Amino acid sequence: MADLPRLVMMGTGTFARPTFEAILAEASAQVVGLVTQPDREGGQQRGSTRLAERGMKEMAVERGIPVLQPESINTPEGVAALQQWQPELLVVAAYGQILSREVLAAAKQGGINVHASLLPKYRGAAPIAWAIYHGEKRTGVTIIRMSVGLDAGDILAQETVDILPDETAGELETRLGPLGARLALETVQRMEAGPVNGMPQDKTKVTKAPKLTKEMGLIDWTKEAAQVCNQIRAMQPWPTAYTYLHSAGQLPMRIIICKARLAAAFDAAQKPGEALAVSNRLLIAANSPGLVSIDELQPAGKRRMSAADFLRGKPISPGDHFGPERP
Repeated sequence: MADLPRLVMMGTGTFARPTFEAILAEASAQVVGLVTQPDREGGQQRGSTRLAERGMKEMAVERGIPVLQPESINTPEGVAALQQWQPELLVVAAYGQILSREVLAAAKQGGINVHASLLPKYRGAAPIAWAIYHGEKRTGVTIIRMSVGLDAGDILAQETVDILPDETAGELETRLGPLGARLALETVQRMEAGPVNGMPQDKTKVTKAPKLTKEMGLIDWTKEAAQVCNQIRAMQPWPTAYTYLHSAGQLPMRIIICKARLAAAFDAAQKPGEALAVSNRLLIAANSPGLVSIDELQPAGKRRMSAADFLRGKPISPGDHFGPERP
């Protein structure tokens, strides 16, 4: 097999790291540079399931691979630095920036992108979270030939996996990373062996997966219970799903809901957000069918705990309910 082209890896965090590891492990790979997000305070860059970590940077430095960490690779300075490496192909995974035409032109063969969805569904920064949020049963990884449009390039490879019933966005991202790595390496090898024809995306099936914000974690208890459970899973590990407990004579208590599941509804009708304590279980009413059973939560300023531990310190009283901070 011929040596792989001169590659530049562009990516950050949990999903991207396996692809970088796979490329580094390939004996014929010529990795001439890594472009990753700048180091952030606490080592984290919020805004999606993506975490900005120093792991990929450390891997590159250990191997003597130069590293770029610009706030924007699309500046003239960023493009010039990239050009100095004389790459033949860019391999991009969860990098967090839309690449300009000039950046893509810095590599003779342009770039391929490792995207954590079944494109054309869920184009954007947070495809894993939005797939779970919308109750998808299946997702996967797509390799596309990069274009200036957001995740709009021709499909070069795609593989599907089931989303597990209780899987969070963080857990699914960890599971999809190695799949993306395998598909990316196979695609690069195919490209080096000869021309690879891609399949255009069906524009009529495009959906969006925008960057997550803290506000997206606020639970709306007027939604169906299944949708609330999906939201809680989708918002892990960030921004996390949250709500406020309202008790008579007390200030609203902000609570992060870490883990929840569907529970059967009672015969009596409950109003959305109504809190119920049954046999050390914390149940919250949403729109039927069903209730939301809280397994783990984290009150503001306290540790993560089981619902049973929470109820021992804060028993539910008649009239207690969950909702936004202000009605």
